[in-house]
Amino acid sequence: MCGRYATTRSATDLSALFESYDDTGGRVGADYNVAPTDPVPIVRMSTTHAGRTLSVARWGLVPSWAKDARGAARMINARAETVATTAAYARPFARRRCLVPADGWYEWVRGTGGARKQAYFMTPRDGGVLALAGIWSVWGDGAEPLLTCSVLTMAAAGDLALVHDRMPLLLTADRWDGWLAGGGEPAELLVPPGDEVLSGIEIRPVGPAVGDVRNDGPELVSRVPAGPLGAPAEAPVELTLF
Repeated sequence: MCGRYATTRSATDLSALFESYDDTGGRVGADYNVAPTDPVPIVRMSTTHAGRTLSVARWGLVPSWAKDARGAARMINARAETVATTAAYARPFARRRCLVPADGWYEWVRGTGGARKQAYFMTPRDGGVLALAGIWSVWGDGAEPLLTCSVLTMAAAGDLALVHDRMPLLLTADRWDGWLAGGGEPAELLVPPGDEVLSGIEIRPVGPAVGDVRNDGPELVSRVPAGPLGAPAEAPVELTLF
């Protein structure tokens, strides 16, 4: 998974969908081009409010023990294969898991014969919201500690492997409670989504404007004409950090 996605629902809509307390303070807005270190909505279990809580976190996890927050942009994604054992991620994975709401995520595929790279937007065919598996952490001891998060990624499956060799771990609603609860066996928590979920993802060609983080707006997710998708998974275009 490359370092761009879209999340455009309001805090009201997200708190209703995820049956969560809205603790965002009006800081959630439509963002069609989320980039590393941007503020994003997450759903987590909070000690302040009973049950699920909708919060705003900075995308790019900063471990609680880090000396500074400068490495966050390199930690937007955590690999499912090693998240339970990597020093920076193991504790948040065990105790501080979250859901990251998204309309979809972007990837780029290099064209053949010198053709320009083509952007794709992976999004539910039914227009629904995806719940990406995430982890969160709090950094800093000041009056306003920094809440940060990472998205878990796994080996791409199904047709999604034609676009990139990685994809976010997608969680269906029946898995939300177990994911947010903390604890549990990694092998059970990190089960890839089934064929029904994968077949429900549209691989939509979109225009090149999304490649510039300064661009935003619904036109970024509009379908554009493109040739058949067939680029090998081992040749994705890495626009950001992955």
